[in-house]
Amino acid sequence: MNRQVISILVDNQSGVLSRVAGLFSRRGYNIDSLSVGETETANLSRMTIVARGDDATLEQIKKQLNKLVDVIRVISLASEESVYRELVLLKVGAPSTNRAGISEIVDIFRAKIIDVASESMTVEITGDESKIKAFIELMQPYGIKEIVRTGLTALQRGDRDIKH
Repeated sequence: MNRQVISILVDNQSGVLSRVAGLFSRRGYNIDSLSVGETETANLSRMTIVARGDDATLEQIKKQLNKLVDVIRVISLASEESVYRELVLLKVGAPSTNRAGISEIVDIFRAKIIDVASESMTVEITGDESKIKAFIELMQPYGIKEIVRTGLTALQRGDRDIKH
């Protein structure tokens, strides 16, 4: 099963996200990750969707997305031609005896400690999937209490864009 990162430029209107998600659910396609935000143009939003399937299924997804009224453009973002990032907030058990070790890992990964409580620390990290995965693995021994991920967001490298 292949994984594809799809970037969709849409009109920034209510109901667009629901229509895109509905397309996936009606056809039995799963969304691994979804992030949406306004672009540099206030009336446009960009969705980044990560989906899995065989080549025919992924091609069908793109064709169906292109048929939606509010969709302006759909492109696949190949990893070698794009920049992928994700934001993670991670709360880890941090009694005073573990704080130095956690802080050391945070510094190595260029993450940030954004909250400290008596028995925990909350860390913010951004990066590509391999960096995020490695960081989470190193935090496991300290006891991850909570984790939230934005999902993948991506743009094409260089001067390419997906404007119409």
